[in-house]
Amino acid sequence: MKKSVVLAIDQATTGTRAVLYNQRGKFLNSSYREFRQYYPSTGWVEHDPQEIWHSVLKVISDALTRGRIHPSQIASMGITNQRETTVLWDRKTGRPVHPAIVWQDRRTASFCEQLKKRGMENTVRNKTGLVMDPYFSGTKIHWLLEHVPGLKRKARKGQILFGTIDTWLIWKLTGGRVHVTDLTNASRTLLLCIRKRRWDDELLRMFKIPPSILPQVQESGSYFGETVSQGCLRQGIPIYAVMGDQQAALYGQGCDRAGEAKNTYGTGCFAVLNIGRRPQKVPFGLLGTLACDENGKPVYALEGSIFITGAAVQWLRDGLGFFRHAGETETLAKNVEDTSGVVVIPALVGLGSPYWNPHVRSMITGLTRGTRREHIVRAVLESIAQQTADVLEIMQRDSGYAIKELKVDGGATANRFLMQFQADLLGVPILVSDIAESTAWGVAKLSARMAGFWSDLKAIDRRRKYLRFLPRSSVSQRQVLREQWKREIRRLLMIP
Repeated sequence: MKKSVVLAIDQATTGTRAVLYNQRGKFLNSSYREFRQYYPSTGWVEHDPQEIWHSVLKVISDALTRGRIHPSQIASMGITNQRETTVLWDRKTGRPVHPAIVWQDRRTASFCEQLKKRGMENTVRNKTGLVMDPYFSGTKIHWLLEHVPGLKRKARKGQILFGTIDTWLIWKLTGGRVHVTDLTNASRTLLLCIRKRRWDDELLRMFKIPPSILPQVQESGSYFGETVSQGCLRQGIPIYAVMGDQQAALYGQGCDRAGEAKNTYGTGCFAVLNIGRRPQKVPFGLLGTLACDENGKPVYALEGSIFITGAAVQWLRDGLGFFRHAGETETLAKNVEDTSGVVVIPALVGLGSPYWNPHVRSMITGLTRGTRREHIVRAVLESIAQQTADVLEIMQRDSGYAIKELKVDGGATANRFLMQFQADLLGVPILVSDIAESTAWGVAKLSARMAGFWSDLKAIDRRRKYLRFLPRSSVSQRQVLREQWKREIRRLLMIP
């Protein structure tokens, strides 16, 4: 059969998706499967790596079956993944030695504080573009080596391997033959010097991590090995593209010029601004990271990582029982003219960008006898837009780029109230892509380029259609909303 299909695996925080596209970039079919979240202790979040792997095989099989596509038609594969989530496994048996520690996990907060007190943060910041925070993989690896009996000794003997989820899946897909990651994922570990684009010996010593456990680092668009025959997969499908989910979304949105930005609305919000081929000094509160390489040349970006946005909506649904389906929030928010003074700061696992405080917890202010669930729902939706505005203000102020429009993707973009409020708050057009899953599209696009399907990517991008939300509010209205939010943030952080 003719090889005419591109397969994208999108392994996200709460579920796994497989998406199939044809040679012209047309969507063919997809399948999605959730997997269990584990919370063994306060602030801890874990996944079962084997369950993730089985979810990948399941969604690939389902997508092929639904699309009536034979596995032999797959010409190339790409992988995009939740970043920072950390897996260690036995080199010989391939079995994980501990549940995966998820990017949301905060168990290493005290270790981060210790390193800060020892004056290590500037070294980390200058080399990696990141901050000393439990979010990133390096502190998670250190915790595992220190707390799993016998693991440190095995790691020193070369018997243990580390990977973010992309590395784990490549290892499984290739039958344990390939231990590799890409630059975008490696740049989120606290272990890679983003200017030199290689693992850094000083950082490895700082976190007491033996180099032997680390995967080889490659460009996002390169050959990552090929599949072995297992499940629905056939021998010899090349893996041509690997990117962390937010960099994949940036690439999928066609933000390939400096000054172009996107925001993804998912469990958290992740705003990313392309700053071109030279790294800049990273503003306080933001992260410096590597984006998708362009024909072998590095592309750098600034990122604001907001931990809790969509997860706050899930909390209203599952924790408080305010509604049965997230889609109901749009109607509930529109049922009231405003929040009636209610402000919600959803710091369920601390605050990420631009505050980077893992210790604070959520706050709801302005409650009265007249407060209804609609006011709280609206306040949670507004908090998503407000946190995004916090990040974009710093991005524009310190990068020198004025963001003229914001391309957006992710599940919450279906909420028209939120999108309009975001446009009003930022004062720029919000462009909602006709492809909600830009992460999968981004890695499929890169994989297809590497396979020789698409030589003119700009022509492919021009086919994308956008729903535009234009700002309606005045400057004074935006200022009132922003000042109210900032006042409550200062109160939470105890800033005068």
